[in-house]
Amino acid sequence: MRTIGWLSLCCLALSSAGFAGDGAPLVLPAPEIHSGKPLMQALKERRTTRELTPGPVSLQELGNLLWAAFGINRPDTGGRTAPSAMNSQEIELYVALTNGVYLYQPREHQLAPVVQGDLRGRISSQAFVKNAALVLVYVARLDRLAKARPESRPFYAAIDAGCIIQNVYLFCASENLGTVVFDLERKTPATLLGLGADQEIILAQAVGALPQPPNSGARSRDPETPAPSPGR
Repeated sequence: MRTIGWLSLCCLALSSAGFAGDGAPLVLPAPEIHSGKPLMQALKERRTTRELTPGPVSLQELGNLLWAAFGINRPDTGGRTAPSAMNSQEIELYVALTNGVYLYQPREHQLAPVVQGDLRGRISSQAFVKNAALVLVYVARLDRLAKARPESRPFYAAIDAGCIIQNVYLFCASENLGTVVFDLERKTPATLLGLGADQEIILAQAVGALPQPPNSGARSRDPETPAPSPGR
């Protein structure tokens, strides 16, 4: 039986590791590509929930999530786990944790520190955002869509972000996690993240643990006996 460590204090958690304030990137462990539930089962269990509970995020779990979202699955060509218009790969993932915001760098599979401090509450005032273990902010580098007409670039970026968002939904279903995608006021987060003129926030997505039924004990998953999740 494999114990899922999102609420386990035995895991190395970013919340206790400290912010990489010296500017050095935080290298993530290689993704565990053989973990999780089968695809058809994850599709069956894919859903939105705002009922999230806080807990630490281990480096391994965070690395798995980000690789599933938009990591490199074909190193020889730089191909990604989600498609993008004209292979522009214009969507960047900013990861808001309790100790700071990081930028996911898929080629190196690492996190680059951006801003120190817990900014989740400034990204959105909705309660589930503060309860989430992390918040993903999807930012489009519109200048990378050079082959598209300028007026079409936001349209393509929104579609590409949606593909990544679905990957996160499927990962969460596979790992018994909760997630919700949400719209947000963009001016404040853009300022906090120091975004440039060619960078545009598309959407954001909160991820966290699901509430546990009474007397359920630690959250765990047996590959042949999936743990039940609350229906909605």
